[in-house]
Amino acid sequence: MVVFDLGGVLSPSGQAIADVSRILGVPEEILAGPYWAGRDAYDAGGSADDYWRGAAGALGRSIDSELVERLDQADVAGWARLAAGAARLLAELTGRGIPLAVLSNAPASLAAAVRASPWSASFQKLIFSSDVGLLKPDPMIYKTAEATLHPPPSGVVFFDDRAVNVAAARTHGWRAHVWTGCGEALEVLAREGVLHG
Repeated sequence: MVVFDLGGVLSPSGQAIADVSRILGVPEEILAGPYWAGRDAYDAGGSADDYWRGAAGALGRSIDSELVERLDQADVAGWARLAAGAARLLAELTGRGIPLAVLSNAPASLAAAVRASPWSASFQKLIFSSDVGLLKPDPMIYKTAEATLHPPPSGVVFFDDRAVNVAAARTHGWRAHVWTGCGEALEVLAREGVLHG
């Protein structure tokens, strides 16, 4: 089974924060600190209201429920679409009958949007941190994922854009690799024996 992270792997990094910064009228570099500061709690299942009001408060802004919803929709839209080349990669792998899954740190609103996206049909399993209350690189999230995915650790090839998550997955026994692009992923999968011919 091939397991992918979402942000920075299947979906482009940077788009969501760019869209949110435009809505709030602040430069991306100013927004980045507050945006990421509360993200772990949000990805672990925290509420959108708490997350966005906290981020806005760190910027000296008070926001209402309507703006919370607008910010969350923009954030979800930025993370829920496929990066260039990802659709072709998924088509190649599904065409060969290779089972696929997602394991991603993501809030509930993003998890719901991905599940509603047509491209998510390529995956046998979609596992998000907000569903299980665990975040990568916590070793328990890999164990929890396995209980859903069912292959032995050595049967999982995993791609993530963060080295710390890759290291944790390798410690767990997964054949994990830092994501460097779709073309390189195909080369890795060929070396791992997932692709033949």
